[in-house]
This record gives sequence, structure tokens and C-alpha cells, in this order.
Amino acid sequence: MSRTLQQLREEIDAIDAQIQELISARARCAQEVAEVKKAEDPATVFYRPEREAQVLRNVMARNTGPLGNEEMARLFREIMSACLALEQPVRVAYLGPEGTFTQAAALKHFGHACVSIPMAAIDEVFREVAAGAVNYGVVPVENSTEGVVNHTLDNFLDSSVRICGEVELRIHHHLLVSDVTKTESITRIYSHAQSLAQCRKWLDSHFPKAERVAVSSNAEAARRIRGEWHAAAIAGDMAAEQYGLVKLHEKIEDMPDNSTRFLIIGTENVAKSGDDKTSIIVAVRNKPGALYNLLAPFHAANIDLTRVETRPSRAGVWSYVFFIDFVGHADDDKVRVVLERLAEQAADVRVLGSYPRAVM
Repeated sequence: MSRTLQQLREEIDAIDAQIQELISARARCAQEVAEVKKAEDPATVFYRPEREAQVLRNVMARNTGPLGNEEMARLFREIMSACLALEQPVRVAYLGPEGTFTQAAALKHFGHACVSIPMAAIDEVFREVAAGAVNYGVVPVENSTEGVVNHTLDNFLDSSVRICGEVELRIHHHLLVSDVTKTESITRIYSHAQSLAQCRKWLDSHFPKAERVAVSSNAEAARRIRGEWHAAAIAGDMAAEQYGLVKLHEKIEDMPDNSTRFLIIGTENVAKSGDDKTSIIVAVRNKPGALYNLLAPFHAANIDLTRVETRPSRAGVWSYVFFIDFVGHADDDKVRVVLERLAEQAADVRVLGSYPRAVM
């Protein structure tokens, strides 16, 4: 016999009460953990990237539906974020202004209980983290369509910050207009240069004569059009909500699987989580076989390389710096051997960080 609507609602209310009681119990337990940590070390760091990654992986492994794995993990991310904020809210700098995809990545990784602080440039995010003004920073590093963000890589050359994590974010671009926009008379479209490039074909087809103006961020583009009747902006959901704009056209990116990878930067080393990546910088002279000699130790150790980028070195003419990402942790035995072999033949090897692979 099927239950009535009233019976189902009463069951939901009872389940909600159980969930609320369990969340409160979890929060109290998290407070006890914080007290134990402080007793052991007054300067302890409460946020542990490797522990959060392990918890989220366990959540996804236990999930039996009907909610999807990522949606279930998002719920637990917010619970953990709120519990952590009871003791010490995490302060996170990101490439601003408010409403950027970088802010979306920060909130996806740290949850909405973190204190997110917009910065005007990637350099400023690095400086705030290095100075200890914030606990972590979030910066874009590569896009699946447009490739690497060189400005982020270049900042690692002069900074002592560490990579503590990564976030992968699906990027959906929308053509946004304000309440003063005359949609039939759009002659100018603002966005970040990479976003304009990611929507190039769509723009060629729908607004071939409109001027494309590159600005510092998508959120800045959204802010600008509020007072321009003939302009539109390309930006995401957060910018649309932040600046009260309307989506004239949705999901206009040329590649449907368009995504951006962001790095979490901090000042401490991260312990093993069980599924990690490591990023290093290797400086070499431009000579025959340099790249082969650089990559051979990884092949010999059967270590999976996930990214190799080259940048000119600032140390001298015809010197190069390789940014290499690979699967594994710097404390793994076989990774230690590879790093030792690289140090023997390279001018410099620096580990930027070992960190959990993106969970969501």
C-alpha cells in the first residue's frame, strides 16, 4: 500500500531531525579534534588537505545514490567547511574581483564557510600567501581549450609558496546583458582574453561585427556593462548573480567539455593522501638530449607524467625551465629516486609541492 503525501512529509521531517543531530555531533567532534591539536602544538594548522581528500573519497565510495557522487561530496564539503570555521575560518585569496571562476573554484574546494578575499592580480595572490596575510591562495593554471596560464607558472620562479591542492572546474560561459542593454544593438562584448578565445567560433557566428574587448577578468566584464546600453559580457553564473545580469545566451563555449584547472597555494608541505600528484621545476641548459635526459628517469620508474611545460629561464640566455606534474608523492620511494637522478644532471630541481589529486 502506497503512503500518503502527509506520511512521506512526516518521514522526511524525522530524517531531517536525525541529520541535524548527526551534523551537530560531527561538529562537536571536530571541536574536540581542534582542542587535541592545540594541546599538542599551539601553532597547529587546522585545515589538512590530505585528510579532507580522504574523507571526500570515502564519501564517494560509500555513495549508493540516488544523488550522484559529486553532489554527495559537495554536501560533505560544506559540512566540513562549516565545522572548520567553528575553530578557525580559512582565509583564501583568489584572482578577483567577486564573481570570477577563480572564486567559484575557491568555494568549490574550501566550501562557503571560508573567508574568500579578491585580489586584483595573480602576483598579489602569491604575495598575500607568502606574507602570511591569508592561509591559502587560488590561481588558474591551465584550460583544456586554451592551454597553460603562463603568468601563474612564472610566479613560481620567484616565490617560495607551495602547491597544496588542485581544483578542476567545468567552465560554462554565458552572454550576459544588463537591464539597460538594448539587445538588438550590441556592438561591444567584454570578457577575459581566454574566455573570448574559448567562445571564438560562437562569436564569429552570432556577433561577427561586435568589438571584442579583453579585460582583467570575466567579473570585471560583468561589472562594466551595467552602465553601457550597447554592450554585453561573457562570464559565468557567479558573475551573473553577483552583478544582477540576465543570460541572453547560455553555454556559448566552443568546446562542451571546457574546463579549467586551478592550484591551491600555501606555505606548508602536505602529507600523503593515497592519491597524489607532485609538481616540480627543473632548470636545464639547452643542449642535445636535454629533454630526453630529463624525462628518462620517469619512464624508468614507470611514473605517469600529467603535464610538461617549458618557460625561458631568467638565469641566462638559452636556459630553460621545465614545469613537470606527475602522479605520486615526493615521499614515495620511487619518486625520491627520480628526484635524485634529476638533481645529478640538472642545474636546479625544486619541488613545488605534493598534494591530493582533485576529488571533485
